[in-house]
Amino acid sequence: MTGGQKTLSVIVPIYKVEDTLDRCIESIVAQKCSGMEIILVDDGSPDRCPAMCDEWALRDSSIRVIHKENGGLSDARNAGIDAAQGEFITFTDSDDYLSPHTYAPIIAYLQAHETTDIMEFPVSVHEGAAKQYRQTFKDAVFANAAEYWHQTKGWRHTYAWNKIYRRHLFCTERFPAGKVFEDMHTIPMLLNNCRHIATCSTGCYHYCYNSTGIAAKADHDAGAYRSLLEAHMKAIQIPAFALNGDERYYLDLVNIQIYAHEISGEKPVIPFVRFRSILSLKTILFNILGIRFICSFNRFMRQIIKRRNT
Repeated sequence: MTGGQKTLSVIVPIYKVEDTLDRCIESIVAQKCSGMEIILVDDGSPDRCPAMCDEWALRDSSIRVIHKENGGLSDARNAGIDAAQGEFITFTDSDDYLSPHTYAPIIAYLQAHETTDIMEFPVSVHEGAAKQYRQTFKDAVFANAAEYWHQTKGWRHTYAWNKIYRRHLFCTERFPAGKVFEDMHTIPMLLNNCRHIATCSTGCYHYCYNSTGIAAKADHDAGAYRSLLEAHMKAIQIPAFALNGDERYYLDLVNIQIYAHEISGEKPVIPFVRFRSILSLKTILFNILGIRFICSFNRFMRQIIKRRNT
């Protein structure tokens, strides 16, 4: 490093998180990662968060604060990317936190392996909820995005925050403003520009369940699932993420489509795919009846069940 260049920029979007903000920042500061800068992006939060950010900046010289008008999660992340000075970039949502010693070993690996552009680490998913589980990874290196996507079922963990990225990946990419499931819109584009992608078994990102958070609100939002389907439709047009006979990926997309159709009744957009090798009864039904019929039938049965329960 020369001229005061930073090693790692940690971008933290902040909006109405008084109760969890200190825990989040403390877990980042405790990483003790050499050359780290922490960029707190106050996204026009109407509570004490702006003052808390400024207090943290006075306490720790590695912290910088950006105060901006409210523009949403993507806009806040993009503001942090624009201000970042690090060779590497990562993200932490302000209602989450990190296990100790997560960043430093990953940065050491990336510095020693110059063609690895993204490294992904484990996640405790929905921490604090009944459906909590741990997303783990093997220590592995993937030669390209297609290998990573299909071998790790990458579509199931397109999280922005359990990965460290080389900064150059963001030269042309930003998170889409106003989109829900913005990570799915962005991560495939970043992966497609990678030389190598690595996963590791050490460290942990604690993705905490928040009943008032964006993800929780999206569960019953037809527009959110429309955005998620749009992102997948865009991704599968890229050769690296094409279905290519991957029945697991197809069935996951169909499940998203079924739920989206159930809450909106909109026309299905997932393409019909006929598989030569059948892995499940569900695929057999899709092959025989078609996805449009399955979606409509599922919605009809849900409505009947709902009526009986009221």
